[in-house]
Amino acid sequence: MAKVASINLYNSLFLQQNIVVKVAMFDAKKTRKAMKIAVGVSGVESAALIGSNKDQIKVTGEGIDSVELAMLLRKGVGCTELVSVGPVEEKKPAAAPATPAASQPPATVVPLEVYPHHHYSSYGGPYYHVYETPSNDDPSCTIM
Repeated sequence: MAKVASINLYNSLFLQQNIVVKVAMFDAKKTRKAMKIAVGVSGVESAALIGSNKDQIKVTGEGIDSVELAMLLRKGVGCTELVSVGPVEEKKPAAAPATPAASQPPATVVPLEVYPHHHYSSYGGPYYHVYETPSNDDPSCTIM
């Protein structure tokens, strides 16, 4: 279960996604302000007004935080509702003719060698200086 959650988190952060937000926009000024806020969020590539009343904003981009977008729109414009968050549907060309590239052999994949556990060598321990202390055990002492 944790692996599925981490994959979903990865997909939501690093893949193209569509976010549809319904915003209470009653006049042109609020519409402009909402679009300005939506386009200013990090990762946004495009924004468009959709819906029958043009009261929804469809934002497309990579790595967009949908909660941050909704929060900023609530703060700047007013009542905001997050309608949907999902991946971008890729449009494939219909019945593309076979290209000469299909006759070429597939490229070989060379794995990238990564050494994640590289440890740097330490500088070593402190260097202790050796010195002699004078001793009071003189054999020529006659008192003892």
